[in-house]
Amino acid sequence: FPSLSGNDNSEALPESIPSAPGTLPHFMEEPDDAYIIKSNPIVLRCKAMPAMQIFFKCNGEWVHQNEHVSEESMDETTGLKVREVFINVTRQQVEDFHGPEDYWCQCVAWSHLGTSKSRKASVRIAYLRKNFEQDPQGKEVPIEGMIVLHCRPPEGVPAAEVEWLKNEEPIDSNLDENIDTRADHNLIIRQARLSDSGNYTCMAANIVAKRRSMSATVVVYVNGGWSSWTEWSNCNARCGRGWQKRSRTCTNPAPLNGGAFCEGMSVQKITCTSLCPVDGNWEVWSEWSVCSPECEHLRVRECIAPPPRNGGKYCEGLSQESENCTEGLCIQDKKPLHEIKSQNIETASDIALYSGLGAAVIAVAVLVVGVTLYRRSQSEYGVDVIDSSALTGGFQTFNFKTVRQGNSLLLNSSMQPDLTVSRTYSGPICLQDPMDKELMTESSLFNPLSDIKVKVQSSFMVSLGVTERAEYHGKTHSGTFPHGNNKAFGTIQARNKATYIQNLSSISTRSELKTSAIFGHLGGRLVVPNTGVSLLIPHGAIPEESSWEVYLAVTQRESSLQAEGTDVLLGPEVTCGPSDLSVSTPFALTIPHCAEVNSEHWNIHLKKRTQQGKWEEVMSVEEETTSCYCLLDPYACHILLNSFGTYALIGEPISDCAVRQLKVAVFGCLSCNSLDYNLRVYCMDNTPCAFQEVVSDERLQGGQLLEEPKLLHFKGNTFSLQISVLDIPPFLWRIKPFTACQEVPFSRVWCSSQKPLHCAFSLERYTPATTQLSCKICVRQVKGHEQILQIQTSILENERETITFFAHDDSNFPAQMGPKAFKIPYSIRQRICATFDTPNAKGKDWQMLAQKNSINRNLSYFATQSSPSAVILDLWEARHQHDGDLDSLACALEEIGRTHSKISDMTETEIEEPDFNYSRQNGL
Repeated sequence: FPSLSGNDNSEALPESIPSAPGTLPHFMEEPDDAYIIKSNPIVLRCKAMPAMQIFFKCNGEWVHQNEHVSEESMDETTGLKVREVFINVTRQQVEDFHGPEDYWCQCVAWSHLGTSKSRKASVRIAYLRKNFEQDPQGKEVPIEGMIVLHCRPPEGVPAAEVEWLKNEEPIDSNLDENIDTRADHNLIIRQARLSDSGNYTCMAANIVAKRRSMSATVVVYVNGGWSSWTEWSNCNARCGRGWQKRSRTCTNPAPLNGGAFCEGMSVQKITCTSLCPVDGNWEVWSEWSVCSPECEHLRVRECIAPPPRNGGKYCEGLSQESENCTEGLCIQDKKPLHEIKSQNIETASDIALYSGLGAAVIAVAVLVVGVTLYRRSQSEYGVDVIDSSALTGGFQTFNFKTVRQGNSLLLNSSMQPDLTVSRTYSGPICLQDPMDKELMTESSLFNPLSDIKVKVQSSFMVSLGVTERAEYHGKTHSGTFPHGNNKAFGTIQARNKATYIQNLSSISTRSELKTSAIFGHLGGRLVVPNTGVSLLIPHGAIPEESSWEVYLAVTQRESSLQAEGTDVLLGPEVTCGPSDLSVSTPFALTIPHCAEVNSEHWNIHLKKRTQQGKWEEVMSVEEETTSCYCLLDPYACHILLNSFGTYALIGEPISDCAVRQLKVAVFGCLSCNSLDYNLRVYCMDNTPCAFQEVVSDERLQGGQLLEEPKLLHFKGNTFSLQISVLDIPPFLWRIKPFTACQEVPFSRVWCSSQKPLHCAFSLERYTPATTQLSCKICVRQVKGHEQILQIQTSILENERETITFFAHDDSNFPAQMGPKAFKIPYSIRQRICATFDTPNAKGKDWQMLAQKNSINRNLSYFATQSSPSAVILDLWEARHQHDGDLDSLACALEEIGRTHSKISDMTETEIEEPDFNYSRQNGL
């Protein structure tokens, strides 16, 4: 036997061992490989027959016999002796072994014929490291694309088994032929489906522990595809030129999970022409037929000149006519017809003749008396008037003669006018610009007379006192009058100067409709005060370490853009620059407009002036394009652009229901004659810059705004505009006869080229004691909208109530640079962009952010931007420069569900931001 009590490693067989003859030991159970878990020892066992002794040898050394536990039994079948031996192996023993191999143990069994050895069983310490050698990475794949997620589990003994989870549920590749998890622990999805979107986790486990990898988000997206075009709609015009459209939707398929939006236009419009109905008209009568036995002959006509077509009306009247053809020679009751009727005819003719002569004499007498009285009643105004429209009620040609010498209403009665001169003027006396003297002096209308006073007596005219304001004076020719002798007008200007300073101090003058500032990488905002025009330069649009002087200007002179046909200039001509400045992200230009927004009635275009001075179309507001973006709000258009220049909005009315919004304002002031009071009614585009131009002009004249301006919806239906003065106190004031109403043709209002329409009324007090004026100004479109302005004012300057001109007076902050120019703090803006620029399996990305901000059109423009969310927020900043409604933005973000707390809570983490106080003041 081997020596098991010492360190003798030699193997010595016993000399004689009693056993069954001719049998070597046979192992019935050999030791298995084992793993030590934590500090728990493992048990190795060995069983053999026939065996007299069994001992373990580990790592080439015999295990001491005291460490063996032995059991002996008898096999009932063979009668041979069966021996079973156990040993324990501890963690310490394994750790202390330092050999080229793993720790191993082996059984050796003895019989009388010799020994048998078992297999070597290795003993290792089990473990599993924490970190994966390779975590799976998230992917975005198109539908039906292949998905491969790699996973290399942590190092461990024994090697870890890998299992895949999807949304915390195990994946069984046996149940889905599209999924394979057998290839080197990787997950392979052969053809991606929408249902394969989710969070995937790699699980590694052995006998010691389990480990989870980082979750990988797989997004299976669908790029949008256009549906088929719909049929062309019917032409919207029942007669003449109109339009028809067809549309398609991005639903074949709809973009999902951040898939690309369809490129191209969703709506196409083409012009169409509907045949107008033509009413029928009679041709000339035919020749009379042969006289019939009944003493009648016939003639006929047909409705063919032209015949009715396209639903036109048939001719009215008879197609056949008959009459007696014998000139009274046919016999009735034995007498010729002319004898029967001659007496009655002669009697009736005499009565008609005398009655007509009497009526004519009476009418002439009444007319002469009326004209005489009328001429005398006008002598107090010092005017000779020849006016046929007073009788006809139409627009006729009038002859204006010079005022008689010595009239007290003249500024300088000592000046002697040329009484040999007279001029004629046809049309209503309405001025399109109170400062435009050329309109009054066109064609030398009033050139020879510098101080004439005109009274127009017509049911649609107004008397204009040209001596009461400087703009009503004609051009003075050398040698006609002395220069610099308007002392009376100078007195009026001095008298109104205090009121002008008090009430109009916030209004920019003509020379101030341009603003500029130096901007850098932080961006900022430029505003032309009280015009509604602004420019927003986003953060990062200008490269770092560079700065530019950026300017913004509104053209006050008549625009160089000449609208074609019925096209209308809807807002001011705006210039921004410098033109050589290149920006990395789009800037936002805001231009006010006066159109009532409705795509069924307007086709609105953005145009840009080239360096050669020509205008070219940039885009239509309804057009799908990636070059720029137009968002049309009710009163302004916000445009995202990449190049500076001169821009303007043009509206093409495509139906009679197209509405141009006009602002109606009434100004008043005393005239040179202390008893006269002038009312001036303006109809201008409903844009702040148009109103500012009127206010600036009135400021120079000492005018006072008498009532808050009102909005008039002027339709493009060719009906004219009427302005009238109503309810004048009869015993305190009077208006010159036939001057209470004025009518302006449609074309003059519709195609005004941004020049405000101006009509004047002259009222007269009976006594200087009258200081209060109350009346109504009615402005209406024939068969259209009507507005009534209630005038209740004091004509004394110190008793007038000041009326606010502008809802947002931004003259104090024409330029803001850096973070102060933006409503959203920059740190929060970065978080929003980081959140929504990343696609999400549930579709909660920048497209939903756009939808929550009422941006539902031309989303392909934002898809081309490096950060769609940032451009959407820039557009939000441009739209909310006055209100800064951050609460609504916060609610929109919470509705989307991507933010885990309110925006107000987010700001509490931004205490270290320099703009924290500013953002809190603005409600964010």
